[in-house]
Amino acid sequence: MKEMDKSWEGWVFAIVVLAIASVLTYVIRFVIGRFFKKAAIKLKVDHTRYNFLKNAVGFIVYLIAIIIIFRSIPVLHDYGTTLLTGAGILAAIVGFASQSAFSNIVSGIFLVIFKPFRVGDRIRIGQLYTGDVEDITLRHTVIKDFENRRIVMPNTVISNETIINSTLTDETICIFLDLNISFDSNINTAIKAIQEEAVKHPFCIDNRNREELEKGEHQVVVRVIGFTDFATQLRAYIWSRNPSEGFELKCDLNKSIKERFDTEGVELPYPHRIIVNKTQRTEANESAS
Repeated sequence: MKEMDKSWEGWVFAIVVLAIASVLTYVIRFVIGRFFKKAAIKLKVDHTRYNFLKNAVGFIVYLIAIIIIFRSIPVLHDYGTTLLTGAGILAAIVGFASQSAFSNIVSGIFLVIFKPFRVGDRIRIGQLYTGDVEDITLRHTVIKDFENRRIVMPNTVISNETIINSTLTDETICIFLDLNISFDSNINTAIKAIQEEAVKHPFCIDNRNREELEKGEHQVVVRVIGFTDFATQLRAYIWSRNPSEGFELKCDLNKSIKERFDTEGVELPYPHRIIVNKTQRTEANESAS
């Protein structure tokens, strides 16, 4: 009779543990679902991509509940020990084989939490990869480069690289347009030509603050930044609304400024060297003497 009572107590205990696990799983899945839904809205991705995380949480909670049941009921204790031993070996093998995948998942969670970039942002990863973020998953991030190719990069690689985000808070960008003119060319004429051509372009914007306006600074600042062996170096600081328009602006200005320089008589220099032939020079001196 006592054995029957203990058996019923064990089954009641198992049902209670499973009921608690069900409630706990529901609460945790609800909280995680709300969190990832908000994060997905900010990242502009489908929140259903993270459903497997909620399922994984449920699996872990139920696994813990089953372990508690097997360890607490004497009849199932011996079976539980055998199962846990086998499961431990299997878990070690799977864990060793899936270290890389798990690292990518953890890195993906960090991307969701800290939000270094979102879908649609233009980023540069390290020194090699630049493009627009097209998709973010917990394993990898898809970047579309300027040749319309997709770069599928594991999240662990992104987490270990320096990320340059051109559109995180402010999409406006300052374009550096470097031009060299010959020493014989008039600097003021060249600066005026650069400024007028830049202001005429529809993608050039006025980004001056109040202090700069009060000082009377030009919308496009051009400075002499140095000299080479054969040229004067000029740099124009031109603002655009976003990196895409900025790239097009820079390409258009390279053409229009070259045409304007040709009209204004401003020369773009090229490397040149003066070669002295000492043999001919010696013969000429001997003939003269």
